[in-house]
Amino acid sequence: MKKAVLILITFFSLQACSPEDNNNGNNPNLVDLNIQLQLDLDFAEFNDLKYPGNSYTTYNYGIKGIVVYNLNNSQYIALELSDPNHPPGECSAMVVDGITAKCPCDDGNEYNIITGEQTAGNGQYAMKPYRVEKHGNIIVVSN
Repeated sequence: MKKAVLILITFFSLQACSPEDNNNGNNPNLVDLNIQLQLDLDFAEFNDLKYPGNSYTTYNYGIKGIVVYNLNNSQYIALELSDPNHPPGECSAMVVDGITAKCPCDDGNEYNIITGEQTAGNGQYAMKPYRVEKHGNIIVVSN
C-alpha cells in the first residue's frame, strides 16, 4: 500500500513539472515564429561574440529583433527584442544598452539580457528566450 501511494505521489509530482519554468508559454503578446539564425564568428560582423560579456543585436530576425549574449564562451543566450509586456507595435522593438534592453515606449520597461527578467516598469512577462547551440565557430539560434 505504501509503495502504491509513493508511486502515485511521484507520478503526480512529475506531471506538475513544466519543461519551461517561465511565463513565456502563456504570453499572448508574442507569437512563436520559426527562427533559424546562424552567426559565423569568423566574420568581422560577429567578432564581439568571441569574447564573454559582449552581445550582438539584429533586427532582421524574430518578431522585433534578437540579441545574442556571450556568457562565458561556451554558453550563449538569445532573447527576443519585442517587449513581452505589450503587443508588438511601432515602439515595441527594444534597444540594447550594455546588459539592459530598454523599451522606447513610454512604459519604462527594461530587462536584463542575461536573465531575461524585467528590471524596471510594469509587466508580468520575461523576455522570450531562443535556443542557442555552438558548433565550432558557428552559433545557431533557433526555437
